[in-house]
Amino acid sequence: MSRKIARLFGLFFSAGLVAGCATALPQPAEYNPLLTEPYALDSGDGLRITVFDQPNLSEIYTVDVEGMISMPLIGDMVARGLTTDELDILITEAYRDGFLRNPDVSVEIATYRPFFVLGEVGQAGQYPYVAGMTVRSAIAIAGGFSPRAVQRNVDVSRTINGEVVVGRLALNEPIRPGDTLTIRERWF
Repeated sequence: MSRKIARLFGLFFSAGLVAGCATALPQPAEYNPLLTEPYALDSGDGLRITVFDQPNLSEIYTVDVEGMISMPLIGDMVARGLTTDELDILITEAYRDGFLRNPDVSVEIATYRPFFVLGEVGQAGQYPYVAGMTVRSAIAIAGGFSPRAVQRNVDVSRTINGEVVVGRLALNEPIRPGDTLTIRERWF
């Protein structure tokens, strides 16, 4: 009987070791909807808006805290939650309604909103986002892991449909503008 208990204990111990070494599984599709859908604008995004043949109207506009941009002649426009194509259509329609005969507008992202790194890194803080960033590159920008950091995965807070959702991402997974990465402290 003690031999069976020893084998059973060994099996559970081995399974615990293997499970402890496992990396984070990819997040469910609901966590990363922004990775498959067009980019939605939000506060902090810088937009290069060009109204062709109208140099006084063409410049870089920043989406403010309320999710708006303020443009000459047409005033405040809602940008939060829209894609660049949707905003392009709204601006074109607004200028067509009484200001320009046949406006030709182009909206593109000049700068993405920043991301944040907290916890066990060399320098926690706010950093500019670059398209295609992964968790690993974001941590490298923040000075790398501290000696006490959990280095398998990180907690990422992301706003989805107006709610902050926290998920755990592996180092090779992409991050999005506005994400907050929290690097946890290991216990031993």
